Formats: sequence, C-alpha cells, structure tokens
Amino acid sequence: MNDDQSDLSECDPILNDSAWDLVHQILGSLDELRVEPASYDGPGVVLDFGVEAPGSLAAGLALAEVCMSGLADISIIPGEMGGIGWPQLFVQTDDPLEACLLSQYAGWQISVEKYFAMGSGPMRAAAQKEELFQKLGYHEDAFGVVGVLESGAIPTAEVVAEIAKTCGVDPDQVALLVAPTASIAGNLQVIARSVETSLHKLFELGFDIGRIESACGSAPISPVAKDDLTGIGRTNDSILYGGQVTLWVNGDDESIREIGPQVPSSASPAYGKPFLELFEEAGRDFYNIDPNLFSPAEIVIQNVHTGSVFHFGGTNHNVLKQSFGLE
Repeated sequence: MNDDQSDLSECDPILNDSAWDLVHQILGSLDELRVEPASYDGPGVVLDFGVEAPGSLAAGLALAEVCMSGLADISIIPGEMGGIGWPQLFVQTDDPLEACLLSQYAGWQISVEKYFAMGSGPMRAAAQKEELFQKLGYHEDAFGVVGVLESGAIPTAEVVAEIAKTCGVDPDQVALLVAPTASIAGNLQVIARSVETSLHKLFELGFDIGRIESACGSAPISPVAKDDLTGIGRTNDSILYGGQVTLWVNGDDESIREIGPQVPSSASPAYGKPFLELFEEAGRDFYNIDPNLFSPAEIVIQNVHTGSVFHFGGTNHNVLKQSFGLE
C-alpha cells in the first residue's frame, strides 16, 4: 500500500449519515417493499427484509444500496447464462473504495450469546473491528449507525446493545436491516458484491486501490434457495463463476500486468467446483477455503491515463448451471 490509501476522512460520519437517509426512505415504503418492522422488543430500528417478511426484488435493491451507503446505482438488467435468458444484477459506482470496502464488505462477524450474523454496511466504519480500517486510515465518529445483517434470525436487544457499544452510539441510534441468504432480498444483496470482491482481492494482493476511480460489475441472479446453506453456495457461485467486473484505474500499466492474473477466481487452485462442494471439503469452515478464490470470474481493467485495456479470467456457466440446479 502506498500513503495515498490512508488519505481519508477520519471524523465526519458521511457513510452512516447517508445510510440513515436511505433507512428513512425505506420506512416510508414498507408496504411497497414487503418489508416489516421486526418482531423485536428493544431500542433502535430493526427491519425484517426476509426472516418472516416476504421481501421483494425492490427490497433487495434497497438493501444492497444501504450496504453501499447510497454510493452506487444497483439495477436488474437482462442477460444470459449459457444460452439461457437470465437476469443479472448490475452495480456501478464512482466511489468504489468508500462504497465497497468501507461500507459493503461483510467483515464484521457479530456473535452475541447464541446469535450470529455477518455484518456489513457503514456501521463497520464506526466499530473499527477490522484491520482494514486501520490500514486505510478511516474512522467515523457517528451519531447513529446503520448495518445489514445476513442472518435467519432477528437480533435481540442484547445484540443491538453490543453493536451500539462497539460503535460508540446509543442503542436508540442503531438501525439494522436483516435478511437471510435464502430470501429474495438477502439473495440480491449478496450478489451485489461483484465489484466489492474484486476490490477486496486487489487490496489483499497489495494493489493501491486508491488508483481505482470508477467501477461496474454484474453477476447472474441465483435462484432463491430453500435454505441458507444452499443459498450461500449459489450466491458465491454467481460471483465466482459468473461475476464480470470492469475497473477504471489511473497510474502505470506494469503493475496491472503483474497483478491482474492473480485477481479472478480462476487464479485459485480451488476453482472449478460448486462452492458447496468446496465448503463441505473444508469441513464447513470458510477459513479452510483458499481465500484467493473469493473474487469475480472475469475482470477488465481500463487505464484512464495510458488508454491500455487488460482482461483476466472468464465466466464458467457449466458450474453455474450445476449450482443453480438447472437440468
């Protein structure tokens, strides 16, 4: 990393403020989104996007937008998968670092008593639980925080209190949006991570992600699964084998040529099997899976300074059809 990556605001709660604005919009559209206030007796705002509420495609888009603090446009577009017409989830942002790594990345494992969830959204910038924020030099002293929980259960008041304590806010100033992977909205918010996975991979490889000026990406919308385990497999496969990302970067070409082949999922020796098979082989432990696998299938990098264009990886629709249960 060079010093440019730590030249970020350390005080203004920009990401959480933006996400709170989105939460207020959602509160005015609950019926339209098929979202419900959670069955929860405690402080703060807890919204059910798919635990008991039905949710919707619109709710999934709203959930993904909150995850990215409103710094990305997210839409469903037509596409194809192995010759079959198949909708894609398209994400574009001119603030990729803030939208993806500082907000969307699901880097906070929330575990309170028997409750567990993967936490994403701008509350992470206030919590400072991840080394990523120290490396990037970013911290928000927020008045209120917003988070998205990937979980099949509604958090308890104790969970909200612990999140509030970690983030340095009052429990009344916590907003949590909850959806399991095996739901319409939860499914979409995970698939919206095509760009995020490419940035995180580049970050871990030591690339100066401050050079990335804009980004867009797409991934096929996986079928909503009957259970969360199957849903985790399908949503991961959507990006690993179907994700396509384009990055607009500045600077030199040589560093892109050197690092580019390591970015797509095919750079991992674990590549080639549906994610659930890999998960079972790893003893159902994510940390036993090669971390280099977690990236989009295909990436195009355009250098806005030199005009050069680089292409790495490629999609694998055969694995996707197997994962999605297509005959």
